[in-house]
Amino acid sequence: MSERHAVLTVWEAGFDWTETDGQSYADAHVAGAAEEAYSARSWESPVVELPFAATELIPSWNARTPRATWLHVEGRVADEAGWTPWFTFARWAEDDPAGESPITRTTVRGQQLEAGCVSTDTWLAAPGRGFDRWQLRLTALAAPAATHDVTVSLVAGAAQRMSIVADEPTSEPGAGRGHEVAVPPHSQRLHLDTFPDWDSGGQSWCSPTSTTMLLEHWGAAPTPEEVSWVGHETDPGVVHGVRRVFDRAYGGAGNWSFNAAYAGARGLRAYVTRLRDLTEAEAFVAAGVPLVVSVSFQGHELDGAGYDTIGHLLTIVGFTADGDVVSNDPNSGRVASNDEVRRVYRRDQFERVWLGDDGGLTYVIHPHEVSLPTPPDEANWA
Repeated sequence: MSERHAVLTVWEAGFDWTETDGQSYADAHVAGAAEEAYSARSWESPVVELPFAATELIPSWNARTPRATWLHVEGRVADEAGWTPWFTFARWAEDDPAGESPITRTTVRGQQLEAGCVSTDTWLAAPGRGFDRWQLRLTALAAPAATHDVTVSLVAGAAQRMSIVADEPTSEPGAGRGHEVAVPPHSQRLHLDTFPDWDSGGQSWCSPTSTTMLLEHWGAAPTPEEVSWVGHETDPGVVHGVRRVFDRAYGGAGNWSFNAAYAGARGLRAYVTRLRDLTEAEAFVAAGVPLVVSVSFQGHELDGAGYDTIGHLLTIVGFTADGDVVSNDPNSGRVASNDEVRRVYRRDQFERVWLGDDGGLTYVIHPHEVSLPTPPDEANWA
C-alpha cells in the first residue's frame, strides 16, 4: 500500500525581522577572498507541527537581494529525541560576484547529523527516523556598501513522507483532459558544450531550461539588456537562468530551491512541493498553470523519451483527451532543436517515473494574480 503524505506550509506576511549581532564570512569559492563583515537581521518561522513522521523537508523562498546583500537560509527538525541544531540550506543571492553579489550562491556540503543530513536542497531523515516538527530561519546580511535591504515576499517548506508500490494503479484522467497551455519550447541540447564551467554545459541544464520556459510563458523572462552578456543569440535566456540558479558546492544548475528562488526574484510566486498523482497535476493545467516536475527512468520505462536519466526536470503543459501527458521536455529526444521539445508521454509510464524515485517533485510557478486550484485537505500547495 502506498503512503503519500505531503504538506506545504507558506508564509507571505508578518516577516518581523530581529536585528542580530553582525557576522563575518569569507567566500570559500573565491580564491583569496578575505573575511568580510556584515550587519544581520533574522526571521524565524513559527514551529510547524506535522500529523505524520516526515522524512524530507525542502525549503523555498522568494526574495530580492540588492547590491552587497545576501540571504542565509537555515532549518531544523525535531522528533521524540528533540531538536537538531540549525543546519544550512543555502547561502543565497540572486546575482553572483561577477555582478552585484558579495558572495557566491551555494549550498554547504558535509552536514551529516545523527538524525539525518542535508542533501543539496533537501533535509533527509536518517533511515528509520522521521520528524514531526520543523522550523526555518532566514538571516539577511548586508555589507557596508549596501544601500537597500533584502526583501522577502514568500517562505515555504514542503514536508513529505512518500512510498510508492511498484504496481500502484494509475490515476484516472480528470479535469486536465484535453487542456494544453501554450508554453514556449526550449531545448537544453542547443547549449551542448557551451559555458562548460557551469556543469559541463547544456547537457546538464534541464532545470533552468524548464524554469525559463515558464518564465517566458508568464512574461517574466529576462530582457535583452539583461542577457546581453551571454554573447550569442541561441536562447540566451536559458544561459542567464543557469547563471542565476547555479549552486557552486553542488556544481550544478539543478538545485530545486534555487530555481524557485530565481522565478521568485523575477516577480513570480514560486515554490517547490510534492504532488501525489497526475490528477493533482491536471487541476493545475485546467487552471492554466503549467508545472515543472522531476523524473528518473531507464529508457524503456518512458516511451518516446529517447534517453534514460537518474534525474531530469521537464514540464507538464497539458493532457490529451485520453489523459496522456503533454510535456515540453528540454532534452528534446536528444535532438538540438526547439521543434522537438513538445512530447506526449503515456500516463501510466509518466506517473510511475515521476512518483517513484522522485516522489512527485514539482515546481509551482505562477503570477500572484493567477489563482491556483483548491488544495486537498492535507494541503500540498497554497
